[in-house]
Amino acid sequence: MWLVIAAVIVALAIGAVAWMYAQRQRRERLRTHFGPEYDRAVREVGSPAKAEAVLVDRARRVKELNIRPLSQAQAEAFGREWQRVQALFVDDPNGAVAAADRLVTEVMSARGYPIEDFDTRAADLSVQHPRVVDNYRTARALATRRARGEAATEELRQAVVNYRALFEDLLATDKGTIRRAS
Repeated sequence: MWLVIAAVIVALAIGAVAWMYAQRQRRERLRTHFGPEYDRAVREVGSPAKAEAVLVDRARRVKELNIRPLSQAQAEAFGREWQRVQALFVDDPNGAVAAADRLVTEVMSARGYPIEDFDTRAADLSVQHPRVVDNYRTARALATRRARGEAATEELRQAVVNYRALFEDLLATDKGTIRRAS
């Protein structure tokens, strides 16, 4: 009888250790994949467990979307348009920021991301583009300041730089990434 009880206790202990190990591995995978977005989610919701649930839900949602790479022709056309946006900055920084925001949204739409509202776009982007989604948030905040007439030229330049980081990441094609946006 004592042997059975001891075996059950050992089995429960092994199960508990295995569960804790699996949770730690899961946390590390999420932290590695999402990078700074993981920390942002923890700050936003208050605990690692809640943040992990949010991030897993995001990943599940994005997996169900029809996200696709751009064709080579699409990527090249968007790359040419980005060149125009950057050139516009010299004469019209406000217009360049607005155009960069529109162009990033167009690329997202062409890739299959839903574009209904900014928060959803940023959350969706965080799954496949976690290293640059914060650039998008920063650019959007600066664009909002621009719309209110509160952003200086240097802030507008920073907005375009931040949009460019996401833009370049979004230019994935079946044949790789077009790097003509710089």
